Amino acid sequence: MVGIKYLYARLNHQNMKKYFQLTLLAIVGLAFSAAAQQKTTAKAEIKTPTIQCDMCKGRIEKYLMRQEGVTSVKVNVKKKTTAVSWITDRTNIENIKAAIATVGYDADDVTAEEASYKKLPPCCKKPASEVPKVLE
Repeated sequence: MVGIKYLYARLNHQNMKKYFQLTLLAIVGLAFSAAAQQKTTAKAEIKTPTIQCDMCKGRIEKYLMRQEGVTSVKVNVKKKTTAVSWITDRTNIENIKAAIATVGYDADDVTAEEASYKKLPPCCKKPASEVPKVLE
């Protein structure tokens, strides 16, 4: 009877040791994979001088958040700027500016697409005194 108890205790100890080793290995593996998945991000503040109202803000934020790699967008209507964060291996600042222009707004040195600008509601268009002859 003593032999069976000893054998059972020994097997139980070996199983616990294997279980502990596997658990430790899994934790270490997860830690390394999480560290390898960290992504490099960048931030920029883009001048968007043609935004006029909260509707403009909503359009830009909604459109940019659909772009691959963009992690956050904050449009400031009063300052006429757009703060953007993105994952650097998925997009870049030029793609983001082009996306803003696609919606119909100027972005730093990138001019709004004429067709998109014409589709904007009247409240989102520049006042008549600011509109260049090309966009009229």
